[in-house]
Amino acid sequence: MKQLKTVRLLQNKISFLLDVKASKKLTFISIMTLAVFFFSASFGDSFINPFTVIQTLFGYGSEFDQLIIVDFRMPRIFLAAFAGMALAVAGAILQGIIKNPLASPDIIGISAGGGAAVVGFLAMFSDSNHSLTVSIEWLPLAGFIGATIVGLIVYVFAWKDGVTPTRLVLIGIGVSAFMQAITTMLMIIGPIYQASEANKWITGSVKSADWNQVQIVVPLILVLLLITFFITRQLNVQELGDDTAASLGQSVQKARLFLIILSSSLVASAIAFAGAIGFVGLMAPHIARRIVGPSFGVLIPTSAAIGALLVMVADIIGRTAFSPLEVPAGVFTAAIGAPYFIYLLFRNPRK
Repeated sequence: MKQLKTVRLLQNKISFLLDVKASKKLTFISIMTLAVFFFSASFGDSFINPFTVIQTLFGYGSEFDQLIIVDFRMPRIFLAAFAGMALAVAGAILQGIIKNPLASPDIIGISAGGGAAVVGFLAMFSDSNHSLTVSIEWLPLAGFIGATIVGLIVYVFAWKDGVTPTRLVLIGIGVSAFMQAITTMLMIIGPIYQASEANKWITGSVKSADWNQVQIVVPLILVLLLITFFITRQLNVQELGDDTAASLGQSVQKARLFLIILSSSLVASAIAFAGAIGFVGLMAPHIARRIVGPSFGVLIPTSAAIGALLVMVADIIGRTAFSPLEVPAGVFTAAIGAPYFIYLLFRNPRK
């Protein structure tokens, strides 16, 4: 039997039931994620002792260690962690809306929209000398706008006296296929260097992370995660079905629109700088659900921790397994996610 504890915040304006056992599991996963966060700075072209990493982070390392750990490795670790959290929570939101564990940002076209926008940006602003006519720093903004717009397009096309989960998935799959076709066409007709650059982004990589990017993306994702945490009750009600949700006083369609915008914003924020890292939004929420159960009050933070863990581990493998070559983190999340997706299909044949 579950041990439940009532938690009240902001003078009882926000309250929820806390599963004590699930919270202990969340604490363990969070500690494990934090450990990987700090010790992943040890891995790269050269291994650095974890104790040296800790000393350096507290300002007692050599100038060389400061350069390698603080300037080169920590930005990509931050970006990997927060991108993983954003993608995982976005997947959890979509799975709650659609009421299907196979739902994810990859499947309903949000990630594909970001990819099409990035390739379109490279094609539009490339000159005859195969160089960009505008700064490459605008590339993340293109990805953000593309993912957000496609999320809204899916919602609008899925509307027919309201938006049902089934229509949302079917329209999303169609829009995703269309965006992927546009991306492929632009990569074929464009110069080779454009296809190479676009392919790195579409696969998903945190190799080019720097502190300027971290300063932009971390506060944005933190705000979105906090908003998600404080509206978990809306997600729990959505899973009860439209009729039940309406009887409980929820404006179902308004809540669904807000949740889709929130999910799209999380995905857009992540892929804007880390690229379209695949399958994290599918795997992390599903793994979290098996560990802590379906209640979104604990499912959301658990999904975030697992998402961060997946992307950080994928990045560690990418920069060490084939050294001196670096393989994008998205290759390894896809290598794990594709068979995991097949496993889910066999496990949920009627979904």
